[in-house]
Amino acid sequence: MKKLLFILIIFILAADLAQAQLWKKRPWEVEFGLGPSFFFPDVGGYTIGKNLLGFRDLSFRQMRFDATGSVRYRLSRTVNLRFSLTYAMLHSTDSRGSNEGRHLEATTELVEPAILGEYYFVKNKYESSWLFQQGRNLWSLFSALDFYAFGGAGLVDYSVQGNQALRDKGLRSSGDALAIPFGIGATLIYNPNINFGLELGGRYTFTDYLDGYTSQYSKANDVYYFLNFTFTYKLKSSSKGLPSFR
Repeated sequence: MKKLLFILIIFILAADLAQAQLWKKRPWEVEFGLGPSFFFPDVGGYTIGKNLLGFRDLSFRQMRFDATGSVRYRLSRTVNLRFSLTYAMLHSTDSRGSNEGRHLEATTELVEPAILGEYYFVKNKYESSWLFQQGRNLWSLFSALDFYAFGGAGLVDYSVQGNQALRDKGLRSSGDALAIPFGIGATLIYNPNINFGLELGGRYTFTDYLDGYTSQYSKANDVYYFLNFTFTYKLKSSSKGLPSFR
């Protein structure tokens, strides 16, 4: 009986060690994301005091989209480094909000390279491949979820197309600016090779001209958000620890 108990303890410890070290076998990941974009510039929107926490500025008319690709390197089980490249379209119009009389409208295209750090404050318990073969139920689904926060730095290269009213105001049609990405996300560990996720990320930019316009009443730089549905594939590593696409 003692021998059986000893063997069982050794097996449990070995399984836990294998689970803890699994991330080292595939530290490189590629990720693709797609979803809607939300823009909070000077064109459009409601004035402060008439807008509860900015929720009145959210509308289908203002919404556009973004697409992003990333390469992630796992520094540890809970800390990652991520390089991303995003293309997005943003839209703003005075047809809804506190400045309908101005009739301004802008469409912005941007490219955003960024470097991000991720911290997983809730980590899944099912990264070991043998655990995925035991079947799924509602509890195991929740146990396979990761939750993380991220932040970093990026560069925004943008171009703006405006209507005639905006051009008459002196449209600034292009530019570059620093951006601070930040946000939260959740990941479902579907199997040892594939993850699915949902990520909400904001960008605070060091410019007030993402819509090509600023006014004397502007009190903050432009901000935009992405809500991305993500797909992640874990790459094999070469003998030198580099990602392998074979």
